[in-house]
Amino acid sequence: QVQLVESGGGLVQAGGSLRLSCAAIGRISSIYRMGWYRQATGNQRESVATITSDGTTTYTDSVKGRFTISRDNAKNTVYLQMNSLQFEDTAIYYCNQAPPRVAYWGQGTQVTVSS
Repeated sequence: QVQLVESGGGLVQAGGSLRLSCAAIGRISSIYRMGWYRQATGNQRESVATITSDGTTTYTDSVKGRFTISRDNAKNTVYLQMNSLQFEDTAIYYCNQAPPRVAYWGQGTQVTVSS
């Protein structure tokens, strides 16, 4: 069993940057694909980025070229570097395996981008 704790969110102006962290209690090295997800108010949760254990990444179109996902298996941590943030990126951000496992959803971390 793995417990995931997200951190690093906050309030930032449009064009700014944030780095999110997802610390796992338990080993993530055995999880082939990890992902970041987000849910804006009134919207469904969506996949933002994924990364496999060998470093292959995917991104949703709206964040390509702006966000970078990475993982450090030795530290049991997954990161999301977010640059050139836009108002539309405002949401609660979660990490989970990909596809997500219900039992792994954490509290998420709030990202608010002011325009």
